[in-house]
Amino acid sequence: MRFFGFAAFLVLALGAAGETPLPPPSGDVPPPWAYPVDPPGLVAPTDDGTLRHVPDSAISFTLNQVRDGFVSPDWHPADHPPLPEVVAHGRKPAVMACGYCHRAEGTGGPENASLAGLPAAYIIQQMREFKSGARSTSVPLRAPPKNMIAVSKAVTDVEIQEAAAYFSSLKPKSVIRVVETDAPPQTHVHGWHLADLKNNLTEPIGARIIEVPEDLEQFVSRDSRSQFIAYVPPGSIEKGKALASTGGAGKTVQ
Repeated sequence: MRFFGFAAFLVLALGAAGETPLPPPSGDVPPPWAYPVDPPGLVAPTDDGTLRHVPDSAISFTLNQVRDGFVSPDWHPADHPPLPEVVAHGRKPAVMACGYCHRAEGTGGPENASLAGLPAAYIIQQMREFKSGARSTSVPLRAPPKNMIAVSKAVTDVEIQEAAAYFSSLKPKSVIRVVETDAPPQTHVHGWHLADLKNNLTEPIGARIIEVPEDLEQFVSRDSRSQFIAYVPPGSIEKGKALASTGGAGKTVQ
């Protein structure tokens, strides 16, 4: 989850400021709000052939096209340099398009990482560690890390370098709006991430951070311009700033 580093930082800030966070899950299992798992038996909607659209784009795709793992739906080609082949289409049968999960502009989503602007050397190193097994996952049931590990074992060094050079050349976008609240909307798991149920009901936030797409269908269409809301406990931002500036009695590094 691309927001988990900030999530953990804010939860740590709550503890450093004297708040009592929710108890951690047993067995060293990461919290389900940070790493949602699709429920068993979840059935994806079928494609009825309807063309999908997103704001400010004249391009259209069907549902099957936007969920084809060997296609990076590029709604706004003028927003970025030309996509390398490995980012745009991958390489069948084993190398999914990098832009399918991480989006054409590397913005990612709640279920994976934002790559835009990361150092190329860092991206290359992470791929090497996926390939060697040095980097794995604490939640084996989640498809995103399983796919990432599988791709790392099939992708070539040249393809990794091309993808890393592309994503590192991009300017990071601000796509997350932080909202402090003690009662975020009720959510459900939707494709390895959380989504607003839109039932006008709320639930206690506790010490969680709940990230949801502002427009679910736009995000499902894999639009790099998708925006997200991160609901956080009241006071989290100020406590996070204090932790970052004071070190939190040794809990972090200045």
